[in-house]
Amino acid sequence: MSEQMDVGNNTPAASAKGSNSLATKVTAVLSTSFSDTEFREALALIDQQEFANDAKNRRQIRINLHKDVIDSNGTIIDNFGRVSEQLHRVRLILEKLKTEYESIKTQVALAQSETSPTLREAASLLEKREEVFVKQRVLSAFKEYFLLTEPELVALTSTAEPVDERFFDALSKARKISKDCEILLGLQEQTFGLDLMEQTSKHLNFGFQKLYKWTQREFKTLNLENPHMNTSIRQALRVLAERPSLFQNCLSFFAEARERILSEAFHTALTGTTSSGIDDASVKPIDVAAHDMLRYVGDMLAWVHSATVSEREALEILFISEGEELAKGLKEGRDAEVWRLVTDDEGKDSEFNALAALNDLVDRDVAGVTRLIRQRVEQVVQANEEILPAYKLATLLSFYGLTFEKLLGPASFLSECIHSLEMQAFRQFRSLLKDNIAIMQTDSENIPVDLAPPLFFSRALDQLDAIMHTYDSSLSSTDFRGNEVESVLADALEPFMSACDIMAKSMISLKAAIFAVNFNLAAYKCLAKFEFTKKRAERIRIDIREASTGIVQSQYKFFRVQSGLESLFNNINDSQDAGGCCLDGDTLTKASQQLDEFLPSALMDAIDRVKCVQDTVLARQMTEEAADLFCKDFEKLEQEIDNRDANRAANDAGFLRLQFPRTSAEIRVLLS
Repeated sequence: MSEQMDVGNNTPAASAKGSNSLATKVTAVLSTSFSDTEFREALALIDQQEFANDAKNRRQIRINLHKDVIDSNGTIIDNFGRVSEQLHRVRLILEKLKTEYESIKTQVALAQSETSPTLREAASLLEKREEVFVKQRVLSAFKEYFLLTEPELVALTSTAEPVDERFFDALSKARKISKDCEILLGLQEQTFGLDLMEQTSKHLNFGFQKLYKWTQREFKTLNLENPHMNTSIRQALRVLAERPSLFQNCLSFFAEARERILSEAFHTALTGTTSSGIDDASVKPIDVAAHDMLRYVGDMLAWVHSATVSEREALEILFISEGEELAKGLKEGRDAEVWRLVTDDEGKDSEFNALAALNDLVDRDVAGVTRLIRQRVEQVVQANEEILPAYKLATLLSFYGLTFEKLLGPASFLSECIHSLEMQAFRQFRSLLKDNIAIMQTDSENIPVDLAPPLFFSRALDQLDAIMHTYDSSLSSTDFRGNEVESVLADALEPFMSACDIMAKSMISLKAAIFAVNFNLAAYKCLAKFEFTKKRAERIRIDIREASTGIVQSQYKFFRVQSGLESLFNNINDSQDAGGCCLDGDTLTKASQQLDEFLPSALMDAIDRVKCVQDTVLARQMTEEAADLFCKDFEKLEQEIDNRDANRAANDAGFLRLQFPRTSAEIRVLLS
């Protein structure tokens, strides 16, 4: 019908209108963008139709599409019907669940009302159980902290058990318990704290007694030469420091044992025989060198020094190796009170000095050896009758005295003993010097013909030189060296110097001066070689200058008298004082003749007068000094003569110079 309508209406106007409508639609379709969602969905639906692209199908498109929409809507309605049925079924189930829930809720409420008392009772029981568990843990901790276990008690108190780490751990725990019991004493109920402290103190006492006895047994077999010292001994000593009496007894026992051992070892070293009378072939006896005093004493002192050093090193390992820990342990023992006991109780406020305590213990160990060496050295000192060996022995003792003083301290028995022996040796030395002076006094009256130092003086200087060389090679403190030098010089030199001075007083002035120069010069040469005698040598040099001045004056007098010019020199000096001088030709002629006879051999004769001066250079210097004084006087005489000639008449000028032609320049040449 539509086709007929279309044919019937196929008028030009209708055709124009239809073509415009189609064109509009086509334009609308063509202008539609493919990105438009609706357009794309429409195209997708058309693609799903799968129809042939012909005119009939194109006309049926709208109808088909409407039919598809209607079918789709019907399908949706069917699906919603099924959903409605399911929702109705769910509602029924929910109503049933609600009914069951209400029933269960009623049953739970009923059960809760019936079980509430039981639950409250169970909660109370759980709380009580937790409290019991806490108390049980507290009790376990308390027993572990404040009570010793059975194995710990056995390790601490049983003498059958060894002193090992278990013992020290148990002892440490008991000490801690005893200290911490003070906390319990602060509570209201103090009975338990007191009982616990009493019980712990009893266990501690048993433990300290066990440790004390064990330490004594160990000291009996202790090998100090073993470099790997038993650590248990050091730990035991540190622990025993808390019990001063026990610790002091241990140290005393140890010192006595070591003193006995070292004394026996020293006896073996001296004699080559042990205390039981058995010969030790490995030891060369020190007594074999008893004939050589210095070697004998030196060997003994060297042995003592070696033994003391070894003892000190061993005890350092035993007592001081742990340093601060040992000091801490000692402070726990009433602030190091035990070490004050070891060091003669120097005072409760004195600071702990482990080194001083160690030195004191070593000194106690070698006390027996010290007494033995005192006896033997005293015998050697008293038996010696020679001066130089006596002095060498004193310097040897001085060296070892300083050595032991540095090793053990100045207050040690050993260093005091050696210093005492040193003083005895010096007293013996001075005694021998005085005896020697008394013996030499018999030779003091014999003055040598050549005015050389007397034989006794030369021997004294030789002896002094040996003493000074010995002293120079010795080791002494600076202050002591100065005092010792003055003391030795006072005993070994001054008496002989005084004897020579007395001998010089009995001689004529020139011989006395020459003799004084000679013996002082010998003494100066002896002392000037040593730095420590320079002061005394300088004083002797001043004495030499004074004696040399006397010789110069004697030589000067010799030149004046033997030249025949002394009266002229005196007249000149007197005339200068009086204002005039009387010089005549006869006097000058006689003086000139005697001067000419004197001058050729004047210098040789003057030197021959002092030929006994043992220093030829000094003798010539003194003669030349006297000649210079003589020449100065001659210059005054020459000037006086020239002045007199100048005052004479013209025809008599030069008369005195003709009578006395010698000039001072000639005199200096002849006397030089």
